[in-house]
Amino acid sequence: MLKVPFFRPDIRDDEIDEVAAVLRSGWLTTGPRAERFEKDFAAAVGARHAVAVNSCTAALHLAVAGLDLQPGDAVLVPAMTFAATAEVVLYMGAHPVLVDCDPQTLALDFEDAEQKLADLAAGRLPVPAGARCAGILPVHLGGLMVDVGKLRAFAERHGLWTVEDAAHAFPAAWRPDAAAPWRRCGEGTSEVTCFSFYANKTITTGEGGMAVTGDEELARRMRSLSLHGLSNDAWGRFEVRGAWDYRILAAGYKYNLTDVAAAIGVHQLARAEEMRRAREAVAAAYDERFAGLKELELPPRRADRVHAWHVYQVKLRPEALRIDRDAFLAELGERGVGTSVHYRPLHLHPLYEERGWRPEDLPVASEVWRRTVSLPIFPGMRDDEVGAVADAVTDLVRRYRR
Repeated sequence: MLKVPFFRPDIRDDEIDEVAAVLRSGWLTTGPRAERFEKDFAAAVGARHAVAVNSCTAALHLAVAGLDLQPGDAVLVPAMTFAATAEVVLYMGAHPVLVDCDPQTLALDFEDAEQKLADLAAGRLPVPAGARCAGILPVHLGGLMVDVGKLRAFAERHGLWTVEDAAHAFPAAWRPDAAAPWRRCGEGTSEVTCFSFYANKTITTGEGGMAVTGDEELARRMRSLSLHGLSNDAWGRFEVRGAWDYRILAAGYKYNLTDVAAAIGVHQLARAEEMRRAREAVAAAYDERFAGLKELELPPRRADRVHAWHVYQVKLRPEALRIDRDAFLAELGERGVGTSVHYRPLHLHPLYEERGWRPEDLPVASEVWRRTVSLPIFPGMRDDEVGAVADAVTDLVRRYRR
């Protein structure tokens, strides 16, 4: 039986040789490779400033800290996301206001966001009375960007800052209409856009992240906070041309990216579009194989967006099948197919249940997550692996269709 992992990183000799060069250089932590990675990444997304850090969680935390999120404030956060998106709000002593998802894309639903703001003002949410909503933290789920035009209009209408969780969305793009030029994810669409380079992301540094912004002062503050709030980074202090002295400007964190990690990133970045097209080809192959299966909802596509294809997610139609999602996943596993789920919504975790969030507060997310299945998709995926996944899914659907 052919076993297909959920993900396999695409690491080549260029990355390995660059890491070896760093190890031989005598400088392992934040230094010239990290600086090069920042400059190259900023250019790749069309941003003025980029701050390399050790995770997307760190990037999100630095973003909300740099924007001066205050204890007691509220921030709109999609319920359908990973833990990090909301927990950085909690780090600041602020309150995540969970927002339901669009039933097709599973991204933040702006109509529900409007309702949640009204509920917040009326004291109908499990958030302390009088909390001021400071910002919105949308997620480009799976690699498909949210409607950025709606996002910007919504934020401006309500006087909110915007931080994009783009952990899944490099390289991705959008445009308002067919005549407009493409705008890359991170190209001035928000105050800060945050990316992930975790092991299974579209490009990887093993562990790592990046915060990009067009605001020079905000970039300076995030960079300082990323290394204990110091006035100079470690590379500047300890290289020959650097000064030994520094000042502590704020109570910062230890979030800097090492040169060892950045050495992987600079070469992954150079192949980012090549790898995106490889994932896109896998998605197209799945779409073709599953086109006749009415028991599945396939991932949405949008003509106004370039999809990063970090996740290929199908939705089971329970009225058409005699098997639930968990059993479906288990049978795929028995056939050697690695799978995942994106995600159990935040309000269905104990942390948020204990804070007072209920399934009926977010009805779409409460229902739809129970029928989502994420299938393997990665740039080095062979044709026989794609075929094995498609065959296993098709066989299960035919076996259990009503």
